[in-house]
Amino acid sequence: MPSSSQVSDLTCALHVSDEVRALAPGFGCLAVEAHGLTNGPSDEAGAALLDDATRRLAARLDGRAPQDDPHIAAWRAAYTAFGSKPSRTRNSAEALARRALADGGLPRINRLVDLYNAISVAHLIPVGGEDLDRIQGGMRLVRATGEEPFVTAAGGAEVIEYPDAGEVVWCDDEGVTCRRWNWRQGVRTRLTEDSVSALFLLERMAPMTPAALAAAGAELAEALHRACPDARIEIGEIWSP
Repeated sequence: MPSSSQVSDLTCALHVSDEVRALAPGFGCLAVEAHGLTNGPSDEAGAALLDDATRRLAARLDGRAPQDDPHIAAWRAAYTAFGSKPSRTRNSAEALARRALADGGLPRINRLVDLYNAISVAHLIPVGGEDLDRIQGGMRLVRATGEEPFVTAAGGAEVIEYPDAGEVVWCDDEGVTCRRWNWRQGVRTRLTEDSVSALFLLERMAPMTPAALAAAGAELAEALHRACPDARIEIGEIWSP
């Protein structure tokens, strides 16, 4: 059940299963829904956000490796709990942080993806972005049966994979949208330069607090307003223990 009345303002139904809550009782999630967006190729504003996020990350870590941060350590423990190897399939926050600190720096994808990647790196939290117009039905965070289709890309072509039984996945009525919680997003619902409506999912594990997650969500909403002044943006809390 929603833990905030704000979630009723969202057009996309969202649900976290009891099995996932039992697996990671310190998990919390915040949704930011945006309509009337204008996406496009990466630009200087997005590059500046990514560069600033990298500086903020470096200051937070103060020479430590990303996996030594308490929040990332908690995500690694959650991955281990459902049978994933966190050093092989890293949560998205850790993977992006490692790229940010590497010589090549963060990739530039498109305006919206660059924006939410900057929030992820600055706050060291997993953030995902989905095209609302491509989501079928609602979004659910569940433990997979292993029979849900997942559309990904290999060698320039779309291929269908299936999650492991018990794997934590985000899915809609058509199949998996993101495997291993927030490790790999599918191509079917990803944000493209043509996307005009989006659902952003910001996720935390204790010891990160609900207030800190809300601050990250507010920063994302503000950045979206700056990039797309005419957009309509709603924030709703899905689950916060």
